[in-house]
Amino acid sequence: MSETNLNQLAWTSLFEKYDIFNQLETHNFFNITSTQINQFREARLMTKFDNTSQLPNIFSKNGIGILPTSRGSYTLGKFNIFHKFEEIPEEVEHYRFCNIYESLDFNNISSESTAISCASISKILDDFIGEELVSTVSGRMGTSTFEFSLDKFHTKKITVEKAQIEIDGGYEGEKSFVLIEAKNYISDDFIIRQLYYPFRKWKETIQKEVKNVYLTYSNGVFELREYAFTDIEGYNSIYLVKSKRYAIYNIVINVEIIQQLILATAIEPEPLDTPFPQADSFERVIKLCELINTSEILSKDEITENYDFDSRQTDYYLNACKYLGLTEKAFKDGGIAACLSSKGKAIFKKDISSRRLDFIKLILAKTVFRKTLELYFNKASMPTKDEVVLIMKESKLNKVTSEETYSRRASTVLGWTNWIINQIEE
Repeated sequence: MSETNLNQLAWTSLFEKYDIFNQLETHNFFNITSTQINQFREARLMTKFDNTSQLPNIFSKNGIGILPTSRGSYTLGKFNIFHKFEEIPEEVEHYRFCNIYESLDFNNISSESTAISCASISKILDDFIGEELVSTVSGRMGTSTFEFSLDKFHTKKITVEKAQIEIDGGYEGEKSFVLIEAKNYISDDFIIRQLYYPFRKWKETIQKEVKNVYLTYSNGVFELREYAFTDIEGYNSIYLVKSKRYAIYNIVINVEIIQQLILATAIEPEPLDTPFPQADSFERVIKLCELINTSEILSKDEITENYDFDSRQTDYYLNACKYLGLTEKAFKDGGIAACLSSKGKAIFKKDISSRRLDFIKLILAKTVFRKTLELYFNKASMPTKDEVVLIMKESKLNKVTSEETYSRRASTVLGWTNWIINQIEE
């Protein structure tokens, strides 16, 4: 049974044993200890939710959140504990990575700590914050004692005392101290606690301005977002201060290179055993391949539980990887899994700039995507969904028949085409 289902069963039992629904109706909050949780399943496995998709159904369907208040206690309530990522402008600023550091391979960034180190060494962090920074703190530590309010329960304070936190990176400059939370996968939202609890600790510890930065990394692109709080005691008062995208590439892609790839890439037949993709974000296709490359093999359950995919999205994105010939079906722990194909392995042995060109060629080898990009260059604007549907119908795709299916798949074609266009730097 998957981790998600085990958590769901254990939490259902806890809700029944402690009559939690009625407790929330009467008191708005319910306090529970790790000792109580451990009666059904280990608390550390039952309380770690980095984004909404990881919540058990009994939480998500009833609008319930959970937050730690000490090293062994938690508070449940009908409050929102997540913040949805804002869109970042497509413009990317390009940086070079200093190759004198042999212990850091920016072509294969597989952990949050490595992503932060590369962003620091390449001076991306310095540019984003606006001053020279040095690494000063990281790792696990305890919070101070502080109070805060949540959403509609602004009159009710929650007290936190010595709860455990983990800081991915703390960087200090002349004017500010920067707390960095990093993820090496793409998600729709994040739990505010990962920024708020460290912020409260260090706001009371030092005199310099404390800044909160959320860093995500995928396929050579760093996305940085700075967040602040309008009310220091308001957990949900978080807002975006600024955001920026950075990339580390050695090859500059221009229109001429894309047009040369169109001419040089041979068209491949549509695979008979894989449906036409429904996976609008090509960045997430790449990220999934990166994760599989790092782990060698990933089960469907592992992808769903750890990387902000629901079960349907896991199927869609695995099919997209297979459609391009990047992955193969495998088995792990008695369940369906995926590993990189020989083609996928060959691509991930290359440097990240060459890898980017290979991804473009894989897309252009498919008739519908090739014709859509050609239409973009002919029109000097993005094709409409109706125009893409017409191209799809003329291409006689496998198992795509209804108008609704054509429309959904056309969104993927436009998404992947837009990804190629966004690789053009000059």
